[in-house]
Amino acid sequence: MNDSSSLQLRDRTILDVGCGLNKTPGAVGLDRHAVPGVDVVHDLDTIPYPFEPDSFDEIHANHVIEHIAAIETFLGELHRVARPGAKVFIRTPHYSYSGSWHDPTHRWHLSTASFDYFAEAHPGAHYTGTSRFRLVSVEVSLLNPWRKIGFQWLVNAVNKNRRWRIFRKFWEEHLSFIIRGREIRAILEVMK
Repeated sequence: MNDSSSLQLRDRTILDVGCGLNKTPGAVGLDRHAVPGVDVVHDLDTIPYPFEPDSFDEIHANHVIEHIAAIETFLGELHRVARPGAKVFIRTPHYSYSGSWHDPTHRWHLSTASFDYFAEAHPGAHYTGTSRFRLVSVEVSLLNPWRKIGFQWLVNAVNKNRRWRIFRKFWEEHLSFIIRGREIRAILEVMK
């Protein structure tokens, strides 16, 4: 990275990790491949990333977490470069979606509960390091027929009221390979 790139990075507060060709407008694009739109070329499995701690107010990771060698290390590094209270937006295929399994570079197939382990009060949080997040929301999109009849709303009702988590739990444990999910969209808030 040259000096003019360093100067530009100081003024930007959005990071798009694994942006590829579809970088979030106004973001610093970080990717392991030097394609148009990538500002910083860096292997995403090599820690640390070339940014100072507390550099970003917002981080996007669209369809990248399933490719990373160690999820807890990846989220720990996002936590390090994020400012306190920063939002981390993650999109990844749901494990029941056939597209999650088509790509041979996918190392992980996640559920909506996968992000719970990084929340401050989760009983298994000691397995995921010291980086903590507040789960703002974790939504799953379903294939069109199920979205149109309102089943997607029911599966995501847990974001409106925790008492409704039984619907998501029942769907994910018993129905998800019949009524397939498509994409998980998680919003995490950095706790420091």
